[in-house]
Amino acid sequence: MKSSVQSLIKELEIICPQNFSVNVSMADISSWRVGGCAAVLVNPSSLQQLIDVTVMLSAKKVPYLVIGNTTNLLFTDENIDAVIIQVGSSLSECRIEGEVIIAQAGLWVPKLARKAMQASLTGVEHICGIPGTLGGLIAMNGGSQRKSIGSAVSSVITVSECGTLNIYANADCKFSYRSSIFQRTNEIIVQVELILRKVDDKHRVRREMRNILQRRNEKFPRKLPSCGSVFVSNPSMYAAYGPPGKVIETYGMKGLGKGGAQVSNTHANFIVNNGGASAADILYLINFLRESVYNKTGYLMDVEAKYVNADGLVSNI
Repeated sequence: MKSSVQSLIKELEIICPQNFSVNVSMADISSWRVGGCAAVLVNPSSLQQLIDVTVMLSAKKVPYLVIGNTTNLLFTDENIDAVIIQVGSSLSECRIEGEVIIAQAGLWVPKLARKAMQASLTGVEHICGIPGTLGGLIAMNGGSQRKSIGSAVSSVITVSECGTLNIYANADCKFSYRSSIFQRTNEIIVQVELILRKVDDKHRVRREMRNILQRRNEKFPRKLPSCGSVFVSNPSMYAAYGPPGKVIETYGMKGLGKGGAQVSNTHANFIVNNGGASAADILYLINFLRESVYNKTGYLMDVEAKYVNADGLVSNI
């Protein structure tokens, strides 16, 4: 792709003028504040722009990666020879029809929770403190309080590489704990329909959200860059030893550091960037914690975050 960037820029100037940048530092964008430079970053301002960009890149066989708020991505320290498409605030329309919320993928998750509360709808209070976009939340089947967004999903609309719109019913999404079919396809989530439940007292919903946010602020590091919880809770390990953070702390690894990265002193299932951390530092800590916990308990902890390599490909850590 390196040799074709100039011709690619000419195409983008036609499709989405002023909505793309060249040689963009992912460290300035990523939640962990690490990563090399991406060849091109595109911010489509409409669904049609997103479709047109996707079709053009696919036809030219140019590698691309779709991101939201990057809260579950660890970008390589190397430069990324791919186009990054960021689905954000320009694709964040939301409307409410009775007990149904229809929202675009770029909607900020806490804003979605607030809109539901203001409409006296319950069912998504648990997402109010998750600092991501709706598309990423759906792809990861994210949530908190031992809940997942998938239980509220009625349907998901995606864009394929050839520009067609596909509709997935809830059963088609293959939701499981922190997983969905969208982690295994090249389709881009563009719209989600949620079915919630009407309540008489929206103040009860507000109080629950306030309590969730207060607990998160007390338990989690909020001031340093991180990706949130690093390891997925395993029910079997939880029953025998406790959640990942407790296990890591029990075996004396809370506060462990490597370069600018550190296992948080506030919550051991967070790895924070104290300043100047690299992706290599974070990967070292992740692998050290996994191996140490496995040697102690026999459980190999799964990592919630995904790794983005120099070709823009996403893989499990």
